[in-house]
Amino acid sequence: MANFTRRAFVGATASASLMLSPNVKRAFADSEIPVRWASLQPGFTVLPVQYILANNLGKKHGLRFTDPVPYTAVSTYYNDFVAGNYDVCIGSWDTFAARQQSGVPIRYLCTITDANMIAMLAPKTGVSDVSQLKGKTIAALQSTGTYRMVRALIKEAHGIDIEKDATIQNVDNPAASVTLVMADRADAALSWEPNITTGLMKKPDLRVIFKAGDAYHKISEGDLPYFGVGVRQELLDKHPGIAAKISKVFEECLSGINADIPKAVDLFGAKTGVPSDILKEALGSKRLTFKFRPMTDQASRKSVLKASEFLARNGLLTKPVDDKFFAS
Repeated sequence: MANFTRRAFVGATASASLMLSPNVKRAFADSEIPVRWASLQPGFTVLPVQYILANNLGKKHGLRFTDPVPYTAVSTYYNDFVAGNYDVCIGSWDTFAARQQSGVPIRYLCTITDANMIAMLAPKTGVSDVSQLKGKTIAALQSTGTYRMVRALIKEAHGIDIEKDATIQNVDNPAASVTLVMADRADAALSWEPNITTGLMKKPDLRVIFKAGDAYHKISEGDLPYFGVGVRQELLDKHPGIAAKISKVFEECLSGINADIPKAVDLFGAKTGVPSDILKEALGSKRLTFKFRPMTDQASRKSVLKASEFLARNGLLTKPVDDKFFAS
């Protein structure tokens, strides 16, 4: 036994695993909890999805993430999650909160980005500030909580109601609003990363005239959370303890991406539907930043609670969220 080295042990273990019968291997696979999820394309959420799959992070924690269902329409993406067609959704936290308050069994697991990635673009020869948007046309995705949240932010921080004081040109995905302003068919475009960077790089005469994170800092303390992970209650009830497993998967995912952003983008960026140079610029600019904030952390939870007070104050939620909103 003194000569039985670690290398020999690993080799023996590997050889033994090769000799396992198909039935035994299948039993190991069956012990993993299946998790249904989806991805919204094009968009940055595909990056963490692909990173998790490529690095088998689910398997590491006893989970089996199925092939993500691809969506291109934001409304359908959320509606199918609300209908229970999949278990885990990466989306805006306020959308989850609104659905949960209307009776949908959703719990919020963690925040992965803040509202710095939400911005408004306009030509450099046009409006230079949101205060100049009166009478102008704004391209925006009205079906999203992002639009409603930004409307409230501008109203509180700048005293303008964009839905009453301007004309909203509705679009069906966040990339389309930027396309309209690039084609001079709108005076401004509301969207989020990496669409903002796409516009800035493809048409250098565009500029950012509004950042949601900056507007929130004018009216409240701390950062405004944005994208996070929602989980269906049925999955949590069926598999006690699974919330911690899924949370750990996303923690390791974001840590891995942040450790080498260029490598992560080069490996998986193509599947986001966004050119790698644009995705790298969005992450490098710090407008898009991955930061893991679990709802088991009191400071992270407090940021959501405080943000929900702002939304409730503006009629975007029926009331501030409570502890029942969070996955434990």
